[in-house]
Amino acid sequence: MPRILATRFLLPLSLLLIPIFLQAQNPSPSSAKNCASCHADIVRNYSETTMANASGAAMQALIPGEFTHSPSGVHYRIYEQSDKAWLSFDRNSGESLEGQRELLYFIGSGQRGRTYLFSDDGYAFEAPVNWYAQSKTWDMTPAYKSADHMPLNLPASVSCLHCHTSGFHAPAPGTDNKYSSPLFSQPGISCERCHGNADAHALSTKNVLNPDKLPPAQRDSICMQCHLEGNAAIEQPGKHLYDFAPGDNLSDFVHYLVLSTDRQANPRAVSQFEALAQSACKRRAGDTMHCTTCHDPHRTPSNAERVNYFRAKCIACHGEKFAKKHNSKNPDCTSCHMPRLASSDVAHTQATDHRILRRPGAETASAQPTLSAIALKPQLERFPAQAGPPTDRDLVLGWLALAQAGRNFANAQEEALLPQAANEYPRDSAILSAYAYRELVHKRTQHAKELYESALQIDPLNIDAAVNLGVLEAQSGSSTRAISLWRDAFARAPWRSSIGMNLARLTCNLGNADEAKLSLQRVLQFNPDQPDARQFLHAMQSQPSTCNQYP
Repeated sequence: MPRILATRFLLPLSLLLIPIFLQAQNPSPSSAKNCASCHADIVRNYSETTMANASGAAMQALIPGEFTHSPSGVHYRIYEQSDKAWLSFDRNSGESLEGQRELLYFIGSGQRGRTYLFSDDGYAFEAPVNWYAQSKTWDMTPAYKSADHMPLNLPASVSCLHCHTSGFHAPAPGTDNKYSSPLFSQPGISCERCHGNADAHALSTKNVLNPDKLPPAQRDSICMQCHLEGNAAIEQPGKHLYDFAPGDNLSDFVHYLVLSTDRQANPRAVSQFEALAQSACKRRAGDTMHCTTCHDPHRTPSNAERVNYFRAKCIACHGEKFAKKHNSKNPDCTSCHMPRLASSDVAHTQATDHRILRRPGAETASAQPTLSAIALKPQLERFPAQAGPPTDRDLVLGWLALAQAGRNFANAQEEALLPQAANEYPRDSAILSAYAYRELVHKRTQHAKELYESALQIDPLNIDAAVNLGVLEAQSGSSTRAISLWRDAFARAPWRSSIGMNLARLTCNLGNADEAKLSLQRVLQFNPDQPDARQFLHAMQSQPSTCNQYP
C-alpha cells in the first residue's frame, strides 16, 4: 500500500477563512481623483503616506537585488528585463534547479519591507524572498524562515490583500488564492477604506463618513481591522474580514483572541492596537484616546518636524508645565517612551513600542514571564475585553490556530473543547473537521469518517475534510472514492503538494502511471524543489515498476 498522508486541519496563522466566498466591496478605481477635486491638499499629503503606498504594480516599486539561501543552496535574483519585473532562482550544486517567475505586484510601502506577488495558472503567490528595509537585506519571507529547500507555493492570503490594497476580489469559490485579474482595482489604501462609499457624497447628496464622529467601537474598528493581530483571529460564520465596511463593528465579523500569559517584552510587528491598550495613557484616558489622537491618517510628519509634532501630542494631555520639568533637554518623547524594538514575529524588523512605557528598560525586563506566570494555565481571551467573552467556537479554532503555530500546549486545550463545541455547532464544517482530525489521531476512524462526511455535506468545498476523508477511504480499500475526493481538492489547491503526492501514489499503485506522472508534474509546477516529487517522478521515468517500490 503506498504511503498516504493525512493533513492537519490547516488555518492561516492570523485568520480562519471559512470557504463561503462573497465579492469584496470595490471602491471606484478613480476615488482618489474624485476626492482630489475638492480635497486637493489632503489627497496630495496622503499620497505620500505608507498607507497610500502599501501596494501597486511591481515595476513601480522594484528593488533589484540578489540573495543566496544557504540551507537550500538556491540563489535568488530580483531584476528588471523588457519592462517587466522578474524573480529568478537557480542552484548548481546537488539537485540542479533553474526557473523564473514574473512579479506582478508589490505589497508593503518599503518602510519596513516589501514582498512581491506572482501568478501561476491564476493562483496568486508571495515570492519566497522579502526585502527588509530596516536592515537593507534580502532574506526568506517570515513563513519560510526554516525552509531547507526552495519553497514557491506561499498563497497570497485574503488578509494580506485586505490590509494592503483596495477593491480586491475574493478568491474563486473553494480556493484560497485563485483571484480574478487584476488582483485589486486601486493600489494602496483608498479614501473609501476609512470614509465609506463616496458616490453619494460626490453627488453632494450625502456627507462622507467621518470616523471621529462614530461611536468608539465603530471608530476604532476602522484601525483595528489592520492594526490588530493578537494570537488568533477567528472569522465568524458566514462572514469575512473583507466584508467589513466603515461604520460597522469589527467584532461582528472577526473575534480577536490573545493569550493571558503572552505578555512579550517585544511587540508583534502588526498589533499596535493591542500594545496601545496596555499603556497607562490609554487605560486612564479610555475611549477619549485612540489612534488619531496622535496620528493624522492624512499625512506623515517629515523627519524635520517629527519630534515637535509628536511632542505636541504628548503636551496636549500632560501640559506645558509637566513638559518643562520632564527631561527638557530631550524634546523627543518617543525616543524614550516609544522606542523601536525588534519585533517578536518578523526577522530584521523593528516596531515602535505603542505601550508607551514610563520606564521602558525596567518595565520591559519585568514583562519577561516569571516562574509563577509560566505555571499558570494559559487562557484565550477576547480583545478588546469589552467585546465580551469568546465563544466555544472561538476557543476551539483559536487553540487550533495556536497549535498550528507551534504552541504545543494548545493541542490539549483544543481537544478538551471539541466534543462540546461539536454539540453546540452541529452545522459548522470547520468545527466538525477539526473534531474529525482529533478522532483520526486517536484512531477512532469510524467516528472521524462520519464527522468528515458531515463536514462535507455542510460545506462540499472543505478541502481538508475532503483530503482526510480520502485517506480513510484509501485505507479501507475505497480507492475510487479517495481518488475522486483528491482530484477535486487538488484541482482547487494545486499548490498543496501533499494532495498531489497522495494522488500520485494511489493512482500509480493502481496501475495508472500516466495520471501519477501528471500529478507529480503538477506538484512540481507549483513547488519545483519538492524533494519527494522530484525523486518519485525521476524513479517513474527510469523504472517502470516504481509504483510497487516507492514508499
